[in-house]
Amino acid sequence: MDLGIRGRKALVCGASKGLGHGCAEALAAEGVDVTIVARGAEALEAAAADMRQRYGVNVTAVACDITTPEGRAQALAACPQPDILVNNAGGPPPGDFRNWTRDDWIAALDANMLTPIELIKATVDGMMARKFGRIVNITSSSVKAPIDILGLSNGARSGLTGFVAGLARKTVAQGVTINNLLPGQFDTDRLKKTMGASASASGKSLEEVFDARRVQIPAQRFGTAAEFGAVCAFLCSVHAGYMTGQNVLLDGGNYPGTY
Repeated sequence: MDLGIRGRKALVCGASKGLGHGCAEALAAEGVDVTIVARGAEALEAAAADMRQRYGVNVTAVACDITTPEGRAQALAACPQPDILVNNAGGPPPGDFRNWTRDDWIAALDANMLTPIELIKATVDGMMARKFGRIVNITSSSVKAPIDILGLSNGARSGLTGFVAGLARKTVAQGVTINNLLPGQFDTDRLKKTMGASASASGKSLEEVFDARRVQIPAQRFGTAAEFGAVCAFLCSVHAGYMTGQNVLLDGGNYPGTY
């Protein structure tokens, strides 16, 4: 299927590795020129060079912290009029809400709610004026089924979800859709780090912890960044113009509800 976005410009956050990288790759494979953003310059430049070689598109790498005003300014200077915006930032740490301070909450809100809103604010009017735009926010399956130790993430990402639900209905008539992608458990560095901590705490091997978690998923496997990126690319396509304000869950069937 031709997604109809060849030659478009995309700004993809958190794109040096993991799910953000999967999204950037899928867009580049469709002929989209991408500006990729992450904090680690070395991994980011390597990702950019690989995509340029494999897909023959323009790839601009911007090493910055997208959760800061300075970082957002750098990213938007490199890609001031994106047709596609993929918002993505690492989630806050797990813990007990009794131990979280106001600063912990503000940091979570800055990264996972306010930063996406600021980037939307900076780009959505231009998209509407050009009569085409696709905004995809990578949130979490915890928006659908909260995870008790991820309260900071539950709260901040749910706040973004509520904001998007209202805005997405105001932009779609001008050709701009806004949707959220909710990942479950994907085979990424972040998952490996989390599993490693669990292994250390339990005294089990990393393989044992991985296998125990894997068999709890109906699909009997973890997701891949490539298949996550493919769904993102479809949401950014011309074929998804009638889909807005939705929360698309990718979790291998792990969520047990009907709705």
